[in-house]
Amino acid sequence: MKAAIIGGGVIGGGWAARFLLNGWDVDVFDPDPEAERKIGAVLDNARASLPALYDVALPAEGTLRFVPTIAEAVKDALWIQESVPERLDAKHSVYKEIQTHADVDALVGSSTSGFKPSELQQGAARPEQIFVAHPFNPVYLLPLIELVPSPETAPGVIERARDTLTGIGMKPLIIRKEIDAHVADRFLEAVWREALWLVKDGIATTEEIDDAIRYGFGLRWGQMGLFETYRIAGGEAGMKHFLAQFGPCLEWPWTKLMDVPEYNDELVDLIAGQSDAQSGHMSIRELERLRDQNLVGMIRALKKTGSAAGGTVTAHEKTLVKEEVADLPVTVDRVVPPTWTDYNGHMNETHYLEVGAQATDRFMELIGADADYIAGGLSYFTVETHIRHLDEVKAGERMKVETQVIAGKGKKLHLFHLLYGGADGRLAATVETFLLHVDLTTRASAPPTAEVEAKLVRFAEAHAALPTPEGLGRAIGQRG
Repeated sequence: MKAAIIGGGVIGGGWAARFLLNGWDVDVFDPDPEAERKIGAVLDNARASLPALYDVALPAEGTLRFVPTIAEAVKDALWIQESVPERLDAKHSVYKEIQTHADVDALVGSSTSGFKPSELQQGAARPEQIFVAHPFNPVYLLPLIELVPSPETAPGVIERARDTLTGIGMKPLIIRKEIDAHVADRFLEAVWREALWLVKDGIATTEEIDDAIRYGFGLRWGQMGLFETYRIAGGEAGMKHFLAQFGPCLEWPWTKLMDVPEYNDELVDLIAGQSDAQSGHMSIRELERLRDQNLVGMIRALKKTGSAAGGTVTAHEKTLVKEEVADLPVTVDRVVPPTWTDYNGHMNETHYLEVGAQATDRFMELIGADADYIAGGLSYFTVETHIRHLDEVKAGERMKVETQVIAGKGKKLHLFHLLYGGADGRLAATVETFLLHVDLTTRASAPPTAEVEAKLVRFAEAHAALPTPEGLGRAIGQRG
């Protein structure tokens, strides 16, 4: 299968990556002499990120070619994506060239964010072949694609387009009627205009406006959209209650966008009926639990980079931990998130290792081998780990880890983590791990700094008098 990309900018490059990494051969035409370099950079990002979304392998990557003419690019292409600048005359010129050389049954989509398909089709040899296929950046990661036909679009074209795009992991949204800027960008335009007024009037800065989105409703919209979010806001009485409570606000001068539809029973019934069809199969409590699980997953993902709401949680975490030496330090104290459970309903074995790793990282912080220490070129590397699974832990249950230093001197660090879980605090697992101190420049073992070693020895000496933990030094199948 072959796709032709006409215009290799940010969007065209994203399209090339999406098709290529899903096994399609891709020909790109762009007169820019820097097109190959620019698309190469987009592909580097796509290769690092798109496969990471999946727990199975993507198809073998297709073949990418940069060709000197539109004619060569579209020859034998099943899908042709136009992503040239937003000038109607330029697009008309490109379509003329495409349709001179392309197969008559090829799908010809446009990435336009504003033009209607009927405008794109003006003067075309085969207007029925052209439609809008508007993506969102980055195209290789965001699945939404707006498919917009005109009355002249041939029967079956949009259905074929939908099936093709679904086959490369996208979520086609078929727009019922053509309209300037389609659907999603009309929301963005409304928010953008209001944001410009807020900045101009000195109400908020650009950063404060971005914070309002990324720390609040942006997270809700990211997993439930607008209407389902408001359905929950209506409580057990549902969407009609929400509309009755907040609908009259449309008449208040809250925003600069004052052209609103007439708020009457007909509109209320229309929205409430569509909301029931969308979400009525779930109770409000079920929707709330789904929302909360999704938010936990999203915010935990943001913690990995310290971004937005994830950074807030990370900063708060630092105020919740206490340094302990004489007794076993608590290196993890947390609740098991729903995303950690498997088909058996209890915590997957992968996450026992993750909790053990978190405990090791926390212990490293306790002895001063923290992020700044690692940035300075020194760290501990895990050499060997052994896990014993002793009991089940379920989502929502608390997990606490206590860490005993078995040996800690010079380059060596030997830890034994005891993982307690559930309401009764039963021992759920043990994670034994052995680490070596490493110079990150040479990638070879090396002594820690005197300060870190002194703190480590302090823990080791305090723990030396403690009983040997059961299971220490065990291998698979050993008893006792």
